[in-house]
Amino acid sequence: MAKQRSKPQSDTQNLTLLGGGPLPQLSSPEEAVLETFESPSKRDYEVTFSTNEFTSHCPVTGQPDFAEIVIRYTPDRRCIESKSLKQYLGAYRNQAVFAEGITNRILDDVVRAISPRRALVIGDFSPRGGIGIRVEAIYDGSKAKKKSR
Repeated sequence: MAKQRSKPQSDTQNLTLLGGGPLPQLSSPEEAVLETFESPSKRDYEVTFSTNEFTSHCPVTGQPDFAEIVIRYTPDRRCIESKSLKQYLGAYRNQAVFAEGITNRILDDVVRAISPRRALVIGDFSPRGGIGIRVEAIYDGSKAKKKSR
């Protein structure tokens, strides 16, 4: 008889958006909650989220900005739940912020939510007026830990 594999233990009971139906539209990222769950492994591994449906607005012209956002991180103890991340990113839709501010804000919010070992956020904004912009924001948790000692 084959031995049944036990299901990994997780703290999913704290996830409020997963399986909860359609996401409510938020008017700003401040309203969003990046829900997290316990990392299933202590080894180093990378998690990558990407979307090419990110939108915001230029704070000067009010014109829409479109971007591909990539979030890559090495978890320490916590991981980000993807449905809450989708809601969080969608909350930028009506925000008037420069690409540099958005990319760094996303990184700051990811670090605040899960304290990863490392993280990278790339905002690759579509050309407008003939020029595109790509912003890469990097967090190295080992350097941050050394500074706090």
